[in-house]
This record gives sequence, structure tokens and C-alpha cells, in this order.
Amino acid sequence: MKPQLLIGAISSGSGKTTFTMGLLRALQRQGLQVQPFKCGPDYIDTRFHGVATGRDSVNLDTWLASPRHMRKLYARYGADADACVVEGVMGLFDGFDRMHGSSAEIAQLLDIPVLLVVSARSMAYTVAAQLYGMTHFLPGLRFAGVVFNHVASDTHMRYLLHACEDAGLRCLGALPHSKQLEIPSRHLGLTLDVEDKMRQQVDLAADLVEKYADVHALLEALQRPTPQCPVLSEKPAGNLRIAVARDAAFNFIYRENLDRLSELGSVTFFSPLAGDPLPPCDLLYLPGGYPELYAKGLAAQASVREQIRDYAEAGGRVLAECGGMIYLSQMIVGVEKGPFPMCGVLPCAASMEGARLHLGYRRVVDRKGRTWMGHEFHYSHLDKPDALPSVARQYNAHGELVATPLYRYKNVIAGYTHLYWGESDILYLWD
Repeated sequence: MKPQLLIGAISSGSGKTTFTMGLLRALQRQGLQVQPFKCGPDYIDTRFHGVATGRDSVNLDTWLASPRHMRKLYARYGADADACVVEGVMGLFDGFDRMHGSSAEIAQLLDIPVLLVVSARSMAYTVAAQLYGMTHFLPGLRFAGVVFNHVASDTHMRYLLHACEDAGLRCLGALPHSKQLEIPSRHLGLTLDVEDKMRQQVDLAADLVEKYADVHALLEALQRPTPQCPVLSEKPAGNLRIAVARDAAFNFIYRENLDRLSELGSVTFFSPLAGDPLPPCDLLYLPGGYPELYAKGLAAQASVREQIRDYAEAGGRVLAECGGMIYLSQMIVGVEKGPFPMCGVLPCAASMEGARLHLGYRRVVDRKGRTWMGHEFHYSHLDKPDALPSVARQYNAHGELVATPLYRYKNVIAGYTHLYWGESDILYLWD
């Protein structure tokens, strides 16, 4: 038995992330090894989970992977943990198709209870109707209780407790509004300054959780049988040499993708931003991140850019996703004091001018009819999107064709979509 829960909310902005960070750190302070998970394709919140726990967070997403794979991930990564905490996404029942892909779907799939975080700002007893509706909407979904956020006073709290009593849901905490608690923008990159502030905010959130939530009762209420970890067949390790860019400019990485790469051979991390030389490799992975925020620093490391360009021109296998693709372009324009030269592999420039958000799930079908699942999230655009032909068609979650290309230049595969290959062999991309 171990504590297991999914932290859900009625809507975004309820304080779900704040409470999650605080609970993760509060449990760590008790000497528990806590395994964090994140519903959805988010590769930013998972970094903050790592700040709070010292353990890599794992994405659970039923668009990217099958239910069977989700259960395996949860059991495998949580096997050596003392507690498993899953942070939900958006509202509890919000998915890519009604409830498909929602936090509620993940909770049912893993058979774990939901702890509901509710913002009580500008509301009192009316919350009873919300709680009743949430807990009765999906039969079979279990709720362990509710934690209120933005509680104004003792009088306010009495109304909320009456609401819990009449809705039949246990109150496990009530956090006041804190002017000090302001999580840094999740889209600023984990610079040292931002990371230091994040640690301070995580500790402050933990102080609030320890003071205003009944952590002991919560742990008792959330005891669940430990999922049986699947028996993994012993496979001989591959002999590929794999280089992965990983630093402040390149850090949008799914944990399971790295584990699958390690099955193919030895994985070596390096920092283009720090000027690390390109390691000897048979496959180079350039993940997404924030190259536009570090364009000047990346441009200053001319020898690294030249090594990567020479490797690609010589036919080396490269997978470049979003920020990684930007890094392979001719230059970045539309950034302060730019433009800045990049690796010069792809015949286009990346621009932040007129930046607008491109966001959504993607189903990628290559020329051999194979399907890859992924997620697109970026503000930049390419100045010559048709400079290379696309080697795949991409569809959104509703089956509609989208214009996002996937390029191939020699053995370079590049595109804006972040692919998930936890259930696939990534080497098929180069067939």
C-alpha cells in the first residue's frame, strides 16, 4: 500500500499547480520518495515537478500512448516510490474529445482517487452545487476529498465546510490567498534566476500546505494497493551512440523517450549553449526548448554549430524537434539584438516576428503509412516553410489535416511536432 492520488480541478487557474508543488515538497520533507506524474503532453510542469522532488516527472497521456502503456509507465516509475502524485491538466473532465484524454480518464485508468482543488474566490455555499456535480458526473470515479484555495476568512471557511457536508465530500485543507506566492511564468525557461525563484516558491507553497492542509489525513485517505510492476524481459543493450542536447535552451524532453533511446545504446548529454563539443554519435537528438531566449549564446558557440552542420551534411542521423529545428535553421530573426546565426543546415530562417501560438495534438502519418503521435507547441514560424518538401501528413485531434510539415534533409528529420515514441521504434523514421 502507498499513497496515490490525482490532483484535479474544476478549471485552470484554481491553484492546482501551486498545491501540487507544495504537496510534493511537503511529502519530500517527511522523508518520502515521491514519484510525480503529469497528465497531458506538458513538458514544462514536469520540469517544476523535478525541482520539487528531485525526481523526473513522467507524462501520462492517452493521445500519445495506449491505456496499457499508461498503466505500465505508472507502475514502473512508481515502483520504488513511497507515494505517487499525478497532477491533472485543465478541468478534470476536459479532454481532446469530450472526456477522452482528460484527467478523469487517467484517474479511472490507474484506479486512483481524485483530490479536488477548488478556488473559493468570490464564492461560498454555492460551491456545494459544484462539488455535487463534479462527484456525481462520472459514476465510478472516486474522490478522496477537496482542498480549497483562496479562502478569505474563518467565516468564509464555515460556509465552505457546510457546502462539503451537504455535498458529501471531505475537506482536507483550506489555503488562504498568498501575495508572496507567484509561480514564475512557465514559458520563460528555467534560467538560474527562474529556477532559484521556483525553489523559493515551492518551499513557500509547502509551508502553506503543511499549515493549512491535513497532510497526515490526506496520506491515510489515499492509501492504495501498489500497482504491479510489469516484468521486463532482459534485452541486450544496443550499440548505437546517441547524443542528446540538454540545457536551458533544449529541455522539452519526455522521460520515457530517453529510456527508449537508452535501449538502443549509450546516451550522452551535451550542452550546445555551454559550448560542449558534439559527442561521437550515430544519432543526434535536438529536442525542443527555448533557443529564441538563448539565441545570442547559441550563436556565440560557432565551433559547436559547425560540428553539428558537418555531422548533418555527412549524412549523420538527426532528429530535431521544434527548438531543435530552429537551431538547425540558417538564423533566428525577430529577437532582441538579432538576427543570430544558427547551424545553417536547413534552407530557412526561424522568425519570432508576429509570433502567435500554434498548439494541439498531432497524428503524424509518414510516407509508409506509419503513425506517430505527438504535440505541437510554438510561437515562431519559418520564413520559407516550403523550402523542403514534407515527408508526412499531420492531423489534429479531430482528424483534420493541418499544414505543419515534417522535413527530411539527407538523414535529418526536423519539424515543429514533439513526437512520443514510448511505444515505437524511433529508428523507423529513417527507413
